[in-house]
Amino acid sequence: MKQKKFDWGYFLKHIAIIAIPVALQNLLTTTGSMVDTIMLASIGEKAVGAVGLCAQFSSLMFSGYWGFIGGGMLFFAQYWGAKDHDGITRSYGMTLLFMTTVALVFAGLAIGVPSFIMGVYTDKPEIQAIGISYLRIVGFAYPLQVLSMAMSALLRSIERVKIPLYGGIASVIANCFFNYLFIFGKFGLPEMGAAGAAVGTVLAGVVNLLILIGFILHQRIPFVLEFSKHFRWTKESLQNYLIKCFPIICNEVLIGIGNMMINVVLGRQSEQAIAAVAVFRTMEGLVIAFFSGFSNAASILVGKEVGAGNHELAFERAKRLVYLCSAIISIACLTLLLVHNPLLHMLGLSGKSYEIGTGMLIIYSIAAIIRMGNWAQNDTYRSAGDAAFGSIMEITFMYLMVLPFVYLSNFYFHAPFLLVFAFCYIDEPIRYIIMQCHLYSGKWIRPVSDAGLATIDKFRAQHHIEVKRQKQSHNKS
Repeated sequence: MKQKKFDWGYFLKHIAIIAIPVALQNLLTTTGSMVDTIMLASIGEKAVGAVGLCAQFSSLMFSGYWGFIGGGMLFFAQYWGAKDHDGITRSYGMTLLFMTTVALVFAGLAIGVPSFIMGVYTDKPEIQAIGISYLRIVGFAYPLQVLSMAMSALLRSIERVKIPLYGGIASVIANCFFNYLFIFGKFGLPEMGAAGAAVGTVLAGVVNLLILIGFILHQRIPFVLEFSKHFRWTKESLQNYLIKCFPIICNEVLIGIGNMMINVVLGRQSEQAIAAVAVFRTMEGLVIAFFSGFSNAASILVGKEVGAGNHELAFERAKRLVYLCSAIISIACLTLLLVHNPLLHMLGLSGKSYEIGTGMLIIYSIAAIIRMGNWAQNDTYRSAGDAAFGSIMEITFMYLMVLPFVYLSNFYFHAPFLLVFAFCYIDEPIRYIIMQCHLYSGKWIRPVSDAGLATIDKFRAQHHIEVKRQKQSHNKS
């Protein structure tokens, strides 16, 4: 039987429809963070470094709840492809409950024990003091941010990507405006410095949430606010959800802890290096923000077809998406290198801190092409139902390779800072080869919807794919 020609026009059009609004939203958010950094740079490098370290604690929270978003989007995308609206609503209820729990725990830590948190990330007393004042306030933003993130994940999965973009635009504008007021004490308000940036973050979170809810109510979008249906679970449906989420949760939490351990090393360098790391994280966010839109498109376009039972199309899309994502990230990194000089100076780096920041960007730009290829493949596997393979690879290499290299090079061999930093990416080429082998095996296509399960045996037989049989639940989540 002759294989149907791949429809590149439809493929690229729908990538653009999903990816561009998501990328724009993320770029706006990162641009807002850059504006924060520029404002804080006028106060001094210590303020930039302190808020940068607080952002690493926020990233740890992100790791804690992203497992539930990753698992939730697996169900959202596949049930959307299968037109199973009840399955989407119940899966969203589970996702929302677990994510909110994580947010409340981290909010409690930030507000209740900020001195302990800052003591973990750095041994510099002045930077600790600034970070404590920031964390005590920004903790109130965490539940707001998580609620908005859950809504945005669902809206993207059902291909309503413009609404999160509108919320993101409003949030960034509000963040810049309130930061200006409270950091510098304008219009009679108190001059709060770094703590003022935290107030701006909280108020921006309120604005974002209100915009999302307003559009959802105005356009009468189902799933999101159907509270009476969110918690109609059975024991079997909850078990099915947690089984799929568990590898992603382990991945995100353990990788988050691993990254925290790396940041402990980076936070015990010179004050110039700490400031360079904070600025680098902001610029890294530009690349990730741009790329994540395309990664979101990959998971939705592949997961939707797996859920609908169109496994051959999902397989062909996945192979093309990985290389397309790598090509896109190459362009983004090249652009960043071309404009890094004015950006680093604008973000407050000079002298030694500027040299360190430049070196970090060069290393990252080389590593990111492979790193984002691994990310795209992992997101694709997850949306298709295989949450375990990429997670196992990432955790294994983090703890058996990356962390030993980083710690030994820094504390035992006293290697130069940039070499220590480069070791953060030492595993990426090896993982890429392994992930490619798994991609072409087709074993990652593991549907959860009834429509997907009905056609999976035919697909596997056609491609001579042998997988370990798992107990499949036909009960909708």
